[in-house]
Amino acid sequence: MLDDIQSLRDSAREDIESASGLKDIHDLRVKYLGKKGILTSYLKSLGSIAKEERREYGQTLNETKGLIESLLNGREEDLKSSELEKNLASESIDVTITGRKIPFGHLHPVTQVLDEIISIFISLGFTVEDGPEIEHDFYNFEALNFPKDHPARDMQDTFFINDDVVLRTHTSSVQVRVMENNSPPLRVIVPGKVYRCDSDVSHIPMFHQLEGFLIDKNIRMSDLKGTLELFIHRVFGPETSIRLRPSFFPFTEPSAEIDISCVICNGSGCNVCSSTGWIEILGAGMINPHVYENAGYEPDMYTGFAFGLGIERVAMLKYGINDIRLFPENDKRFLDQF
Repeated sequence: MLDDIQSLRDSAREDIESASGLKDIHDLRVKYLGKKGILTSYLKSLGSIAKEERREYGQTLNETKGLIESLLNGREEDLKSSELEKNLASESIDVTITGRKIPFGHLHPVTQVLDEIISIFISLGFTVEDGPEIEHDFYNFEALNFPKDHPARDMQDTFFINDDVVLRTHTSSVQVRVMENNSPPLRVIVPGKVYRCDSDVSHIPMFHQLEGFLIDKNIRMSDLKGTLELFIHRVFGPETSIRLRPSFFPFTEPSAEIDISCVICNGSGCNVCSSTGWIEILGAGMINPHVYENAGYEPDMYTGFAFGLGIERVAMLKYGINDIRLFPENDKRFLDQF
């Protein structure tokens, strides 16, 4: 019997020393010390041993159990240390390697230009207002002197929700809203999204516009020109020339298209400016007296000017972009240039 226990010790020692992983240690612990393990079966057989031999036999089994546990624990610690060293070697950081650059997000080019424009007008004393993008026909058209069935409505390809509700075609719709709730003097800009049913290299169904207006006593066309000239110089540089060209807008009278000297060819003539040396940048004019009436103002008491510009249009000229559809596509290769 004692010879069998010695064979058990030798077998356990050999198995434990040859264990190559922590799973092997777990399996050997079950094999020798588990409820159905080899050593457990020997302990269960104690009752069949002669009384005079039982004490020595039991003591030898307990010593064997302690030996196997010690061997298992020692081998387990060796394997854990070996595995840790292996992981440290494979996962170590080579401090001599050049670090990887972490990419940071940035503002969309349209947002960058819009923020720049807003900051310019805020520095001139303008306040920023906002309004609904789903707008009543009254504020989008009628209050701005676009009567029902007026031909000028065809200038703006409108998304109609119903006969009285539209997706706003310009942020000018906020003008009368502000005037209804405030008394002059007013110096306001209204940036935001607008919608028109149009799409090509220079038009998209949703784009950004900034409406601006100033109302006070004795405001003249020269004030409009001076304000816009300062704005143009800050955006495109002091060498940029400006000219006012007669035009028509129902909510301003007189009205003008504002052209700037071509920022691509510096006014010498190119494909962008159709060899004229000038590029249209925005529309403006003196506020029509009918707009004052619709807002509850006395037309004879106040004068003022209004202007509107497309933010994407400014961004295209500022960055030399020839297709407005690049802005909403969000191609990372395009956006990373800004």
